[in-house]
Amino acid sequence: MGFAGAMVVAMAVDALTGWPSWLFARLGHPVTWLGRLIAAIDASWNRESDPPAFRRAAGVAGALLVIALAVALGWLLQSLLPSGWIRIVLIGILAWPLVALRSLHDHVAAVARPLLDDDIAAAREAVSRIVGRDPAALDEAGIARAAIESLAENASDGVVAPVFWGALFGLPGILGYKAINTLDSMIGHRSERHEAFGWAAARIDDVANFIPARVSGFLFVLLAPQRSQALSCMTRDARRHRSPNAGWPEAAMAGALGVRLSGPRTYHGSVTNEPWLNQGARDPLAADIAGGLAIYRRAMLLLAGLLAILAFA
Repeated sequence: MGFAGAMVVAMAVDALTGWPSWLFARLGHPVTWLGRLIAAIDASWNRESDPPAFRRAAGVAGALLVIALAVALGWLLQSLLPSGWIRIVLIGILAWPLVALRSLHDHVAAVARPLLDDDIAAAREAVSRIVGRDPAALDEAGIARAAIESLAENASDGVVAPVFWGALFGLPGILGYKAINTLDSMIGHRSERHEAFGWAAARIDDVANFIPARVSGFLFVLLAPQRSQALSCMTRDARRHRSPNAGWPEAAMAGALGVRLSGPRTYHGSVTNEPWLNQGARDPLAADIAGGLAIYRRAMLLLAGLLAILAFA
């Protein structure tokens, strides 16, 4: 399980440094590079004049091409590395940009700080950077709910899932997963333009996140102040979520904090009626974001510890 050790290195480097702004200004970020490729394929292959079946086939081909290129790049880089412990360290350093451990924490903490100071306007601006719903329609409970949901879902998509696939396959695994997740975030939604073209991206992402989402939920349960409450909420409500995967970490976090999440929300002036997770519980407040961040930090430490045990076993 040498790759597990590499993922511990990646998590440690990211926790200490994140992805520095000066480095982003000079090099960008691997996800933005993937995004440019996906955008180019979407612009040239997803033609509105084509019939839906043809657009779906083009979307399948485009998704497989992006994933294959990412996996091939990971395999090439990994094959050039020396053997031994230096190989594990180098794989971890190369995987570091693909683990969004610190950036997720910082973005959610940026919502909590102004909300704790009753600065609703600043909190709305901060939460608009991490969720797609209309911030102007959010009160304190809505802002806190959006931040906690984003924390729970992205802990799975941004940390647990890439680390999971990286621990299994090294750089090809983590790069392939990031390609899948970026495809889903860019074209995997049910808009008029991407209903057909993004079908494959969404389905592949569902498969890739199936195990990591459930692992994330159980990590939150283990670190919850009331484990039985978190476990009960997760096993009861996870399947009520519109996503086959996001409901697991979100329902676990709702039960862990004793708050209700999901529910109706507004996107671009249109209300989407989503079912509640942990219905009957109170609405979250600013302090609950801090509580969620504390659970997140402990869960990520536990994940790193489990990976370290696998590496040394």
